[in-house]
Amino acid sequence: MPRPTLRVRDIGDAGTRAAFDQLIRRAVAGDGASPFNDQALVDLETGARSLIVVLAPPESPSAVEIVVGAAVLGQGELEFVIDPEWRGAGFGSSMLRELLGNVPPSLLAWAHGDHPAARALAARTGFERVRVLLQLRMPLGNAPSAAPVDTITTFRPDVDDDEWIELNARVFAHHPEQGRLTVDDLRARRAEPWFDAGDFLLAREDSGRMIGYNWLKIDDSHGEIYVIGVSEPGRGLGRSLMLAGLQRMRERGVTTASLYVEQDNEAAVNLYRSLGFTDHTVDVQYRRTPAA
Repeated sequence: MPRPTLRVRDIGDAGTRAAFDQLIRRAVAGDGASPFNDQALVDLETGARSLIVVLAPPESPSAVEIVVGAAVLGQGELEFVIDPEWRGAGFGSSMLRELLGNVPPSLLAWAHGDHPAARALAARTGFERVRVLLQLRMPLGNAPSAAPVDTITTFRPDVDDDEWIELNARVFAHHPEQGRLTVDDLRARRAEPWFDAGDFLLAREDSGRMIGYNWLKIDDSHGEIYVIGVSEPGRGLGRSLMLAGLQRMRERGVTTASLYVEQDNEAAVNLYRSLGFTDHTVDVQYRRTPAA
């Protein structure tokens, strides 16, 4: 089995950034899904997680480095990818075993796409399946239309930050990632090229209190329900926010809508399916077992 070289690199370095971005593009083209989630990439930018690149064994001492994979590690989680062209040669197994010698025994790891190779690697290295995240998609030509709702407005940067963070923390109190977002995390996302305050829909009571939201992430013809939440489920507000979000996407020229949802969140899954969303991909989170 080849033994790759692992190196910690600074994402702020231009050459490292270019190689990392190219690796992600190649993985997306080959797998149909990004190998890293948004929180991992935000944490990488802020220094809360580390970037580890995987280098192929050099053919000679003077050979140019060839990046064949990368891992993002930190916050108790690991995400990694091997370039599709270099798979099947044992680089993934070798890299993972080397990483596992220096991490906590309860490490979490994401496998985006639920590929058979990822399941086999998890089984060999002592990881058990603990969460399943569905990505659902829908052509917007199939989406129901929404009537205007007076109580749905748009996000006001710096004005609504603290109130939204407080509501989001309550809505996702038991969610391991979304519920711990901070104002700094929100502002980091606001700095992303895709952010548009008009795509961040808020629902308020007559008193003005924020009670729900539907944050959209729109990139050309594709739109994602980035995160949606309501303070009191069961009142139909979630459906109203979904319809308003799909209408906003149409206005922006979006042709395909997507979203992520926990597989065991039956109420949310049923709502999305009733609107016309169907399965697209599956992401699986693994936890390393104590015995490993």
